[in-house]
Amino acid sequence: MRLLALLLLLIHTLLIVIGRAQTAPADTVRPGHSPLQTGWLKPGLRQYLVYFQDPKQSKTLRFWYWMRDIEMENRGGTRCFTISQQWLGADTTAYRSVYSVNAAADFAPVYHRETVAGKIGAYNWNAGGVTGADSVEGNARKAFNLAFTEPNYNWNLDIETFEMLPLAKGKSFWINFYDAGLDPPAYYLYTVTGSEELALMNGDRVDCWKLAHEGENKGMKYTEIFWISKKGHEFLKEEDSFNGMYRYKIKMPGMTQDLRERFPR
Repeated sequence: MRLLALLLLLIHTLLIVIGRAQTAPADTVRPGHSPLQTGWLKPGLRQYLVYFQDPKQSKTLRFWYWMRDIEMENRGGTRCFTISQQWLGADTTAYRSVYSVNAAADFAPVYHRETVAGKIGAYNWNAGGVTGADSVEGNARKAFNLAFTEPNYNWNLDIETFEMLPLAKGKSFWINFYDAGLDPPAYYLYTVTGSEELALMNGDRVDCWKLAHEGENKGMKYTEIFWISKKGHEFLKEEDSFNGMYRYKIKMPGMTQDLRERFPR
């Protein structure tokens, strides 16, 4: 009887420990606090197929093609990531180019420039705030100025940010994100909801963490799910749902033609 009582006590204790682990508080993630694992972010070109599906229009799809090129540079004696993006769509009005600079030590934003619908928005960025870059010719946001209460990460680089998170079962992250030139920064909750194997084109299977986020934008609720490989910390797939529509991002294989050879920067 004494052995049975000890066994039941041990089981009870284990259940309490497991329950606490499953309800562990989310990590607060921002530059200088729960820093990202920047060594996991590898330089090189990533290309993604992005397509939208409206169940009400089952015979049509809308496509984008994204190129995201990560390089390492020294800027004023500081080691930095530079990330250049090109978004290609069905016509020239859909084209978007983005260039971002982040400190290599903690991925803190330094500079961000984007060209959308032919208009340039360029910003100098640090822990204390973001201001329009008045040295950039044609910058439509040169008068922009916003002070921060805390440092934050560039939401335009969410894919790269997720690749540097220490993902694990039961983990959640409050990430302080900011989309340059828009609303003030805010913390957004991302939760590891489980894992799943993805099948690659050659038949190999890759075990991935599933990272999920739910939110609301202008009264419209949306959900996002990201698949990040456990071994290589590689973003492979995203599925979004909003307003009855679905959006998918799929990383293209290494054999994919480098479109920069045909579409100069």
